[in-house]
Order: sequence, then C-alpha cells, then structure tokens
Amino acid sequence: MKYFNKILLAVALLVSIAAQAQERYLEPVFNEVTVTRDLTYGVNATVLYATVVGQAVPEELKFDFFEPTGDDVTQRPLVLYFITGNFLPSVLNQTTSGTRGDSINVEIATRLAKMGYAVAICSYRLGWNPTAQTQPERALGLIQAAYRGVQDARTAIRYFKRSVAEQGNPFAVDTSRIVLWGEGTGGYVTLATATLDKFSEIVTTTNPAGKFLTDLDGNPATLEPMVNPFANGDIYGTSVGILPVNAPPLPAGDTLCYPNHAGYSSNFQLCVNMGGALGDISWLEAGDPPMISYHVPTDPNAPYVDAVLIVPTTGDPIVQVQGSFAVIEKANMLGNNAAFADISDDWTTAAVAASATAGHPYKEGLYPFNRRTNAFNRQEGSPWSWWNAAYWDAIPHPSGAGSYHFIGLLGNATMSAAQGRLYTDTIMGYFAPRAYAALNLTSSTQELIAGEQVQLKAFPNPAGEEILIQTAAEFPMQDIRLFDMNGRQVQAHTGINNNQHRVRRGDLPNGVYLAKIRLERGVVTQKIMFR
Repeated sequence: MKYFNKILLAVALLVSIAAQAQERYLEPVFNEVTVTRDLTYGVNATVLYATVVGQAVPEELKFDFFEPTGDDVTQRPLVLYFITGNFLPSVLNQTTSGTRGDSINVEIATRLAKMGYAVAICSYRLGWNPTAQTQPERALGLIQAAYRGVQDARTAIRYFKRSVAEQGNPFAVDTSRIVLWGEGTGGYVTLATATLDKFSEIVTTTNPAGKFLTDLDGNPATLEPMVNPFANGDIYGTSVGILPVNAPPLPAGDTLCYPNHAGYSSNFQLCVNMGGALGDISWLEAGDPPMISYHVPTDPNAPYVDAVLIVPTTGDPIVQVQGSFAVIEKANMLGNNAAFADISDDWTTAAVAASATAGHPYKEGLYPFNRRTNAFNRQEGSPWSWWNAAYWDAIPHPSGAGSYHFIGLLGNATMSAAQGRLYTDTIMGYFAPRAYAALNLTSSTQELIAGEQVQLKAFPNPAGEEILIQTAAEFPMQDIRLFDMNGRQVQAHTGINNNQHRVRRGDLPNGVYLAKIRLERGVVTQKIMFR
C-alpha cells in the first residue's frame, strides 16, 4: 500500500508538470514582462559612505519589480531575489557583477514572471572596509554587512505584507507564498534569513563554537559578539540600533538601524540559493522553510560542504561556514524538504547524475553544477553568470592584471549569454516543480481543494469499463481531465456543469490514472484505476 501511495503521489506531481502545455508556474505562459524599476522597500542606515562623512547615513533600499504583462491574477506568488556583489558596490567589489541589472538577475526574474510569478530584484545595504589594517577588522566589517543584509531581506518581506494590508495589494501578490532567492553573496543572505531566528544563535555557534565573537574592547580575555541588537538592531531590522561608546569604528551614538514595517511577519515559505553558504549549521532547525540549492562543488569562494569562507575581493579567510551540501543534507534529515520527496522528472534525474559525478548520493533539493579546472588552471563558482564583454574590457582592473573582463574570465573562462541561459534552463527546470509543491500552487491559478471538502467520490474504483465521479450538489464539476503515469493527458471531459459524470475507459490500458477536476472555486484531484 505504501508503494501504491507513493506511485499515486508521483502521478499527481507528474500531472502538474506535464498535464497541459504551458501551465502556469511550471512553464512560461506569458510572452511579455512589465518591469517597474527603482522602487523603494525601506530606508535604513548604511555605513557605505562612513569613510567620507564619518557616520552611518540613511539609504533607500531599492528593488525592480517584474510581472507578467496583461496578467489578471491578483494573488501571485512572490519571489524576492537578492543579488551578489561581496557587500560592495559594482566595480569597487572588483567583479563584473553587483547590480540589479546583472544579466543572470534579469534573466531569472524575466523567466519567473513569464511563468506567472511576481518578482522583486532587491538591493540591500552594502559597505565594509576591505582595506582595514587587520584581518579581524576586515572580518568584523564583513560579518556586520551580512547581518544588515539579513535585516534588509526581512524588511523586504514585511514591505510587501504591509502593502497588502494597508495599500490594497498594489503588486497583486500572495504574501502567504513568498520565495527568497539569493545569488552568490545573496545566497549567504537568504540562507541566513531562512534559519537565523534568535539572536542567541549568533553567540552559540557549533561549527566552530564562538566563531562570531571577537575582541572589541581591547581586552583579549573577554570576547564580544561581532553584532549585537543594541548597536546593530535586532535580527529582523525592527528596532533602533545605537552605537555605544568604545565600539569601533564609527562615533558613539551613531544610529545603525532604523525600524521598518514593524508589526508585520518576516516569515516566508521557500529558500533558494545559487552559491553562498550558511553562517552556522546549528541555525538550521526543523520547521525552517524548504530549501533548493545550486552550487559548484569546487567553488573557490563559497564552500560546498564545510570550510573557511574566502572573500574574492581581498582573498581574506573570514570564518568557517557550511555550504549547500551540508545545508541540504540537514534540511532533508529534519524533514524540511519533505514536499519535494516524490518529484520525479528529467531534471531530477540529471541532478542525481550530477550528484554521482560530484562523488555523493543525491540530496533532494541540491543540484550540483560540476565544473572542471578551466583553461587558466582555475576553479569556477558561478557559470550561470555573464556580462557585456566590450564594456568590461574597457575598464582596467585594480589588480593591474588586465581588464575587469579578463579577470572575470579567470573564474568563468567560457562565459557567454548562451552558456548562462543553458544553466538557467536547468535552474528553472529544477526549481519549478519544487516550488509548485512547496508553495502548494495549482497551475490553473485556482485553489487546490481537498476531496472531502466537496464530498468527492469515485466508484467503483478500481473499475472495469467506467467510473462515476460525483461531488456535492453545490459543487458542480466544470471539466475533468485524465492523465497517465507519464503526465500525458489521455482524456478531456469539458462543459460538464454537473455534480455527476461518468468517465469511460474506452481504449485505455490497465493502470493508474489521475483525474484533475475543475470546479468553480478551485481544483480537486482523484486517483482512479482501470483493471
């Protein structure tokens, strides 16, 4: 019976993937995307200009909003996409990335919008001093920058929830279905946002212990947290943070955090990271959002399993972190990724094969992108990225080793739009059915209804030649579509408008099928068997 139920669950998911051509949230259903740029989701204190003005100053937190053109759905799942950039502005971060307009950001947001999602590509506060005199000072600045990124991610979540509650939902989003998606540095932000829910977790790390403690008061016998809620604001960005006396490097009394949209929840339902890593594996607990990870196992900057983070800008070793493999392995162990358990498709098969190439069994929710040492004898970390070669080739890199384009090629030797879009094909193909399951979506954009709610019955079942499908009188059926084990539609019964309908076998072979039944208020499914 367990095996039989597992098959039926697989059938249901296969149906979701292949039931009809171009089903919303699984494939593109829109041809055009409308983009509204440079919107504001909050205002908070940035230290980015501290070397010039001597203090933290207010900064508007910006996003670009992507939505399907002509969409009439008013409750769309929302993806908040957080960009990469080493917590420094573009060019200053010594890479060809770091803006909302990076090619991979726009590509993913556009594809998601064409599938029916609403997408906000979000900037967040930047700023730390990569030229500080000592490595501990540089590490302190970077950890505090990551903390601000987590605050800003939660601020973005609350902004949209507030817009629904107080402004009539101007973005037409369903804030009970929110995805946080981070690329590169943004992956650190989203993984921490998904798991870090108590400040105490920062000072009670396990791998290793005390990693976020340092000497701030000049007394090495006592160590202090690298961040604390009194100076930096709470982990949600909903309290004021005031810098105390003797806390470097800004003046005492400087405000480091302003509350934004307090009173609204910061919860979300699905976490995605492309690269990046988790600050400490102990933060990940049962009940945290499901996670989907894409990672190059040999990424030289973001460890795949468990290693010390190396900052690309400076080459500094910062702190030991846990990468996508360790994160997804624990997420599965805790049952957080249970929604993905019965997904079986070509992308899953490819992920299984890629995992074998990476040297480990497949972990549900993890897609390893295996890359060989490139022509420059370098390891690569983000093969999905691409940039304007002519533009970046005209800008000398501060290392003196060539242009930004040339330095970029050292870590992505075969960079091209074609390569980046091929990787995006895989990213989207692997994401779509998992998001569909985790967010409890229906491709018809209608509510998925439990059979008992509409008194759904099908009998006899198993059947020989026909099955009578029946619902309560107040829930008449509109359409019934029948799908086989491969997700192919084998029958369509339309224009029913009745609470009873007979499904005849016809020339269908023996086997298990799934009936997808559309009602006026939603969709219900029923497994049936012909013998």
